[in-house]
Amino acid sequence: MNLTKYRDHLIGFISPISRIFAATGITPNQITLLSLVLGIAAGAFYGLNGVFTGAAYAGAAALLLSGLLDFIDGGVARINNKASKFGAAIDWIVDKYVDCIVLLGIGLGGMVDMRLVVIAIIGSMINTFIKPVVYAEIGYQQKHDGKIKDPLEGIGIFGRPETVITLIVFSCLSAFTFFGYSAMTIAVAIVAIGTNLSALQRVLYLYWNRTKF
Repeated sequence: MNLTKYRDHLIGFISPISRIFAATGITPNQITLLSLVLGIAAGAFYGLNGVFTGAAYAGAAALLLSGLLDFIDGGVARINNKASKFGAAIDWIVDKYVDCIVLLGIGLGGMVDMRLVVIAIIGSMINTFIKPVVYAEIGYQQKHDGKIKDPLEGIGIFGRPETVITLIVFSCLSAFTFFGYSAMTIAVAIVAIGTNLSALQRVLYLYWNRTKF
């Protein structure tokens, strides 16, 4: 699965919400900042696991809101004609901060072995890092609605949307164990395997198509 390549269709579903935000006068960068704040809150909730009941559920709720705002900021930028290069760049940066903070929170909260968390963070970072490297070294520049469109968009079975969805779904199942493993351990394992496998898929794609670039 690669939900990123369906981003435009997914954005269409939340366009009514984007129009509401756009009407308030809030800027896309402010929405991105709010997404970061909620991402930090999600990481903090996960990190407080064991301190209070329902930490995983609170973390999932904050992560869900952060993810929704990640879609909404771009919609507001298009509606109010506020798209900018800085906004596009900071959106990527905030996404990676949120992913790392949430995964670290899960590990620091004792929900998952930190070694598995580290593997998941590496996969998440490298899977995304490949794209800007390709932009810089190979030279993709064409944009659509402020986003660079390139062949890597549809390559890989696992990206940020899948990461967020996996963590949210398994957080809601955090009270259960499966085959002797906690739901959160399974979630982070899926993220670790999926993101690293996707990174490998992208590297192989670049290698197999190197004569076309």
